[in-house]
Amino acid sequence: MEGKSLDGKTIIIRLEIDTRTVGFGAAAAALETAGGDIIAIDVIQTGRDKTVRDLTVKVAETSSIDRISSTLSAVPGIRLVNISDRTFLLHLGGKITIQPKTPIQNRDDLSRVYTPEVARVCQAIHADPSKAFTLTIKRNTVAVVSDGSAVLGLGNIGPYAAMPVMEGKAMLFKQFADVDAFPICLDTQDTEAIITAVRNIAPAFGGINLEDISAPRCFEIEQRLRDELDIPVFHDDQHGTAVVLYAGLLNALKLSGRTLAASRIVVCGIGAAGTACTKMLLAGGATNIIGVDRSGILTADHTYDNPTWQWYAEHTNPHRISGGLTEAVAGADVFIGVSAGGILTREHVLSMAPEPVVFAMANPEPEIRPEKVEDIVSVFATGRSDYPNQINNVLCFPGIFRGALDCRASTINEEMKLAAAEAIASVITENELSRMYIIPSVFNTRVVEEVRRRVIDAARRSGVARRQRE
Repeated sequence: MEGKSLDGKTIIIRLEIDTRTVGFGAAAAALETAGGDIIAIDVIQTGRDKTVRDLTVKVAETSSIDRISSTLSAVPGIRLVNISDRTFLLHLGGKITIQPKTPIQNRDDLSRVYTPEVARVCQAIHADPSKAFTLTIKRNTVAVVSDGSAVLGLGNIGPYAAMPVMEGKAMLFKQFADVDAFPICLDTQDTEAIITAVRNIAPAFGGINLEDISAPRCFEIEQRLRDELDIPVFHDDQHGTAVVLYAGLLNALKLSGRTLAASRIVVCGIGAAGTACTKMLLAGGATNIIGVDRSGILTADHTYDNPTWQWYAEHTNPHRISGGLTEAVAGADVFIGVSAGGILTREHVLSMAPEPVVFAMANPEPEIRPEKVEDIVSVFATGRSDYPNQINNVLCFPGIFRGALDCRASTINEEMKLAAAEAIASVITENELSRMYIIPSVFNTRVVEEVRRRVIDAARRSGVARRQRE
């Protein structure tokens, strides 16, 4: 069986039936016994002794799939070829394609897009490499690069299994910001090999989006590529999360009557996302951040083998509080979780300042479910789409790259990220802002354009835009 996830509780079952020993009625009866309801039948192939049929079946719950599989497999003369839900069917053959912008209908067309006329364009770029931005796909193309070492909540599943996520990312780039993105999954997890590979493919792209690369390697990979390339390099797991978090927190603090500078903020989970969120909060004016991870609160009183933790300890926790999560959250105004599900309790939240702000962003299970504390918090946000206030990177990366490509920025700097966060926050008006609506929907069409506009302005002010106003 290919998978157990359901989309609309409809699955497609392909059966091979040996008509010499069993009839289709036996298959239908077995399905009904196992909890399936046949809503469509398609004959795929038929012969003298065998028939292959696709059955579209409704099931009441996910566990029904296992029952259906075992029940059908037990019927003599029936071979269960495959079970797929609509999600798997959507992924058949991949989710993206490449199409030419202009048709090739005659020899003249062929000569201009290929040989011999294309040679003139090649020579023009050879004489002035910057013309690649105007005469090739470089002007609107981003590489979505992963090594498959930290995919969603699945962990190190490798480059082949990471491809569906990277294809999905490419789809989001195109739909939300009309950026042509292509998934690049590398069959190596060696830092030097990844840097070399990305550096070598960079001429074809206007930007690099690093995705699902595990910490701490992701920090060095991004920094080295930022230093070596003249196009934006953006690790979305770090900075995308940080930008959207900061946008949501700006509105949450406004609602709760707090300021960033005066708030005591706890960040739980000091990996790629937690570190990037902290750096953005510090850049925005936060002064009292406490980081806590498996080893407890990070403090400058200790020395850490992990260089990221060492930096963190030296730049946060000004009062050098020690202990664990319990000590960290006591009296805190804000909790930001990018760690693990279920580690925050109602008692923890009760120990915080009155009406605290809680961003429990672990996926798929948040650090604490909102229904457990909704009566004692002022604002609650998660990383899930089935709760209000989803902190979703899709609000960030399409608009940031759209702006960076349009002004041909050489990098995506802190000024551009802060501008993107402020843009996302500004989409929600004073009249719309509420404890259940601090962050706009990913389908709000104003988000990408507002992020794009402010990112371009920030890039020009900070001197990294190579294309000025026309």
